[in-house]
Amino acid sequence: MARAPFQLAGHTISPGQRAQVDVPVARLYTHTPLHITVEVVHGRKEGPVMLVCGGIHGDEINSVEIVRRLLRSKAIKSLRGTLIAVPVVNVFGFLQQTRYLPDRRDLNRCFPGSETGSLGGRIAALFREQIVDQATHIIDLHTGALHRTNLPQIRAQLSPGSETERMADAFGAPVILNAELREGSLRHYAQNRGIPVLTYEAGEALRFDEWAIAPGVRGVLRVMRRLDMLTGEQRRRAQAPAELANGSSWARAPIDGILRPQVRLGARVAKGEVLGKVADPFGNQEDEVISMADGIVIGMSRLPLANEGEALYHIARFDEIEEAETAIESFQSSLTPPPDALY
Repeated sequence: MARAPFQLAGHTISPGQRAQVDVPVARLYTHTPLHITVEVVHGRKEGPVMLVCGGIHGDEINSVEIVRRLLRSKAIKSLRGTLIAVPVVNVFGFLQQTRYLPDRRDLNRCFPGSETGSLGGRIAALFREQIVDQATHIIDLHTGALHRTNLPQIRAQLSPGSETERMADAFGAPVILNAELREGSLRHYAQNRGIPVLTYEAGEALRFDEWAIAPGVRGVLRVMRRLDMLTGEQRRRAQAPAELANGSSWARAPIDGILRPQVRLGARVAKGEVLGKVADPFGNQEDEVISMADGIVIGMSRLPLANEGEALYHIARFDEIEEAETAIESFQSSLTPPPDALY
């Protein structure tokens, strides 16, 4: 029995075809139309419908590059199921190089949205109705916020033996955070609908971080292989298994001033260890940023200027910290990626 065509926003994609679809979203002040552009790869054989999306926050351009490379991968030519790839969801923010929409709303706090609500609510509703609700699995790609960087990590709501856990294990990021769902996020909406979803966090906003992009592409392909959407085996050497963090917390600036960091991203730190020092420009007042727990630095500020109470270092806690350190060292030693044409 032949596989049915795939329908998206009034377009029909036949089995074995791929097509770009422009989904009308809004207009600029100039009356220029804006679209969310979607590429659909509809395989000849039945399988999952995987949504891979980037740019829900418009300044997170690492995610856009991951989707671009995924679409160039030779592996998806023999796809089973359907891939829905959206490089840029928040087209307004992407044009303005900002995280937010023109009304300063965070699109990832607007789901499920409303057709009669704010701009954010309307875009969320459109994206949900036209795209998200067709997916059986989702990978949502993100980076740290402006002037913050993240160690490659997966955030997901995990339960033993779940499809989400299976996807998270397959991805191959060195750290997995069993993260609570945030009201209004795509992950919150999808998980409550029974759609397994991963959030991949890596790198910094408005930057291309190759050490974040290349593992992101490989991770998406690994998940697709685990779901039997792709044929063939991963040819790269095996990495240490990802370690599940049992919690995380932020070390904050003790005073206003200029930060001089003393630890790097991915470093193992001990409770009470000095992570950096904050001083005023004259050096009259100086105070230390102290780790409140044993753990691994999975996120940190990249801006030396700090206000008292500002989050500077994100520390993940692990039951087996030696294993977590090994996983991160293994991951970092593998970061010599070949050209994207070889993925």
